[in-house]
Amino acid sequence: MGIGGSIFLIALGAIFAFAVEADLGWLNLAVVGWVLMLAGVAGLLVTLYFWNSRRRTVVTTAPVREDRVVTDRVVPAQDDRVVQEYREVHRPGRTV
Repeated sequence: MGIGGSIFLIALGAIFAFAVEADLGWLNLAVVGWVLMLAGVAGLLVTLYFWNSRRRTVVTTAPVREDRVVTDRVVPAQDDRVVQEYREVHRPGRTV
């Protein structure tokens, strides 16, 4: 849904819940407003979760094999141990 859509739902729900005083009989606008606000908050939380969990990709100009392991720098740690970091880089599928 995105951040903008979530904020829009929260604002629209707040307007229905707190500012509109219409009586439609079969539809309670205050309840509709609260439902819209909860949907907006849920959408905002899901969007923020996915934004935090995505990984950055490294773009190179050299031809890349399908699967390979890229070795990053070697970082010395305490007690003369060496920690080596690596990440797997996968070429995205072709789009038509």
